[in-house]
Amino acid sequence: MKVTVIDYKAGNLTSVVKSLRHLGAQVTVTDVPGPLAEASRVILPGVGHFAATSRLDSTGLTDAIRAIIARDVPFLGICVGMQWLYRGSTEAPEQPGLGHFAQLVERFPEGHEKVPHVGWNQLAFPFASPLFTGVAPGEFAYFTHSWRGPVTAETSAVTEYIQPFAAAVERGNVFGTQFHPEKSGETGLKILKNFLELPA
Repeated sequence: MKVTVIDYKAGNLTSVVKSLRHLGAQVTVTDVPGPLAEASRVILPGVGHFAATSRLDSTGLTDAIRAIIARDVPFLGICVGMQWLYRGSTEAPEQPGLGHFAQLVERFPEGHEKVPHVGWNQLAFPFASPLFTGVAPGEFAYFTHSWRGPVTAETSAVTEYIQPFAAAVERGNVFGTQFHPEKSGETGLKILKNFLELPA
């Protein structure tokens, strides 16, 4: 199983690459567009501020990602990598996202719960997704974030913190997880394994 991991200098690469190699994947890490032309599966990890995704635009990676998505290459965005799949985020209003999902990522409302949302929370599945094969409703995943996507028809996993939000999204060959599968124990490894086994 071969997978290409995008390094835009704001991702949790070490844990992601370690988890993928544990699953037997051959991992290529790139911070330039070239290797994506031959990629069979692509992962975009991300942590930190949404504004960091500007580097995807300045390096040409955004256009390269659009091209591989158009070729039906399986693509997975993690945390900020998932948020980038939306139209944009109120965290950095001047920085556009990919726009694969039409909605806007917004901050959790202030209230009685702490923001950011950090820790383990349960997953619920509105529909059957190949990404979650073998993952039972109620299994836990690890989150750390202050911004979240809304629940829509393209939300493949829902978690509730303050209010329900998109824990995962998918449309066609494009998948995103707000949680960190590489930090989610055996459940996370199952999810990454499912992604690696998608037809490419």
